Amino acid sequence: MNLLLLHKHELQKDGSVILRDSRHHHIRTVLKSAARDTLKVGILNGDTGSAVVGHSNERETRLIDIHCTSSPPAKLPITLILALPRPKAARRICRTAAELGIEQLILLNSYRVEKSYWQSPLLTQEKITGYFREGLEQAGDTVLPIVQFEKRFKPFVEDHLPALCQNKRALIAHPYSDSCSPPPAPEPTILAVGPEGGFIPYEVEKLRGAGMQCMTLGQRILRVESAVPTLLAKLFP
Repeated sequence: MNLLLLHKHELQKDGSVILRDSRHHHIRTVLKSAARDTLKVGILNGDTGSAVVGHSNERETRLIDIHCTSSPPAKLPITLILALPRPKAARRICRTAAELGIEQLILLNSYRVEKSYWQSPLLTQEKITGYFREGLEQAGDTVLPIVQFEKRFKPFVEDHLPALCQNKRALIAHPYSDSCSPPPAPEPTILAVGPEGGFIPYEVEKLRGAGMQCMTLGQRILRVESAVPTLLAKLFP
């Protein structure tokens, strides 16, 4: 954790914040901070800055002199469309996506996505936001990616995706494509990544019909948690 995320509603009238959750535990056991130590903090969806430890005991940590006036790191101009991953892999994938600075995540149903995934307690809005927070704290960012759940593939692709793809680089990561990844460019991008077995041919054709183009990283077929950071590194300078 390289930055402590604070909520605006946690600020007391005197401008201090009292922590009793995992952030307090991190300050005590990992950072081993004591009174008058300065920590890097940020306001969720706001600016970054610093705070001073007022006191810290077994029960709580009080932060004082909180000053957040610096802008967080710039986001990558990308919307990641991701076939709903295995619940146990979701934490790693979402955390990594937030670390790398994606703007938006759309979790999409696909033929090879197990129906039970949608009922998993590990894939709720609250859990996904928690995974994002972990990534932001690691990267020193404060702005949560927008997350959207799309449980019906065809209506989303036919009715909404064409508008999203307008005036953007729109790509499907498909291991069986003959097209290599385009050169890195800092331009608005829509990137679709399928499940472990990839999108089925019908889904690929639907995505292409909405204005997307296929690309591949080569002959090796990667797990989703490996493919996402590799793709982002390839697409952006």
